[in-house]
Amino acid sequence: MPGVSESDTSGTELVHLDVASGVATITLDSPHNRNALSARLRRELLAHLDAAIADDAVRVIVLTHTGTVFCAGMDLKESRGADAQQQGVTEVPRILQTLWDSPTPVIARLSGPARAGGVGIVAACDVAIAAEDATFAFSEVRIGVIPAVISVTVLPRLSARAAHELFLTGETFDAARAAAVGLINRAVPADGLDDEVARYAHMLRLGAPGALAGAKEMLRRARPATMAEDFAEMNTLSACYFAGEEGQEGIRAFGEKRTPSWVPQG
Repeated sequence: MPGVSESDTSGTELVHLDVASGVATITLDSPHNRNALSARLRRELLAHLDAAIADDAVRVIVLTHTGTVFCAGMDLKESRGADAQQQGVTEVPRILQTLWDSPTPVIARLSGPARAGGVGIVAACDVAIAAEDATFAFSEVRIGVIPAVISVTVLPRLSARAAHELFLTGETFDAARAAAVGLINRAVPADGLDDEVARYAHMLRLGAPGALAGAKEMLRRARPATMAEDFAEMNTLSACYFAGEEGQEGIRAFGEKRTPSWVPQG
């Protein structure tokens, strides 16, 4: 479902940021073109992601949308005859890497379809929850291009067989299949979507900020050649966290049967 834009000169934001109780909600709000990745939307999304990540009060980021579509991919109207810079060749990788590398966990909330670049955004998030009737497709080959940039975040999520099938056919698949192949974490009934997102946000708010960031970094690291080297590195890393400020506070809180100091109130 590639996006087809209409000119928007209203001056209102296409992406919104709201922060409450440690949760930053970033909302794609460009329903006139199905939240396609127009130049303006890309700039605003990056700015809000950077702001949320830099805010020490933010413990979880939820990326959501208005309208019936999560994100339709690149704005094809803007891409007609455009050079590489105008097509977002530099901005889209930064969006995906910002999501992937964010020390703050990111949840994608989808109540509608994602296509092409929108699927890349979903894959870059740490947790993705979709309504059961949401659909997905790597539609690039059907318009004569390939899912090159988004493959960087998508391929680590998908099984090799599923990646070959879905990249080559461009077939539309449902949220249950997306969960089965590893693209999303959960497919839930539409009326239970917000509760499931809130459940994950609550769980993530219980984790220590430094430990969450460290766990993300550990998950991304390249593994050493031998198991012995891996154990040696992980033993050193584990000792650092146990001796660290958060680790000691967590151990004290456990012993005193209280909530650790890092858990947001409210």
